[in-house]
Amino acid sequence: SLGNDVSRVTAIVPTVKRLIEGFRAAGLPVIHTMECHRPDLSDLPPAKRDRGNPSIRIGDVGPMGRVLIAGEPGTAILDELAPLPGEIVIEKPGKGAFYATGLGDDLKRLGARQLVFAGVTTEVCVQTTMREANDRGYECLVAEDATESYFPEFKAAALAMIRAQGAIVG
Repeated sequence: SLGNDVSRVTAIVPTVKRLIEGFRAAGLPVIHTMECHRPDLSDLPPAKRDRGNPSIRIGDVGPMGRVLIAGEPGTAILDELAPLPGEIVIEKPGKGAFYATGLGDDLKRLGARQLVFAGVTTEVCVQTTMREANDRGYECLVAEDATESYFPEFKAAALAMIRAQGAIVG
C-alpha cells in the first residue's frame, strides 16, 4: 500500500532461512517477531494509523486481509521462515520488539546474553529492536546479509550507525 518494491526485501529470504537453520542445528533458540495489531485496534495509536500516505491504512481490508492485523494472511510469517513448534513468536504493536511484548521476559527465561538480528527493515524494526536490546545490556550482532530495506541508502546508513564509534550499539 506504500508503493514500495518488495523485491529487495524478499531477496534476503534464502539467507535468513540459512541463518535460522544454522541456529536450529546448533540448538540455539530462534525468536520470530512480527509487527501487527489486535483486530479491535486497541493497541494502535492514531498517530501511527494516520502516518504516511498509503492507499490503505493499518486495519483496512487489503488484498491479503486486514493490513497489519494479527491472524490475517498478509501479516503471517513467510512459509519458508515459519516458526517450528515451541519457537517464540512475538507479535509486536511497535517497531521495536520489546515495546508492549513479553520479549524481555522470554530472553531472561532463556538466559540470553547475546542476540543476532535479521529481517526487515534494517533501519526501522531491526535497528529499533537492536538499540532496545543494547540498552538492556545484550551483546548485539546484526547479520548484514540477512537484513534489508526498501531503500539501499537507508540500510547503509543504519549499518553505519550500528558500526560507529567501535560498534556502540552492536
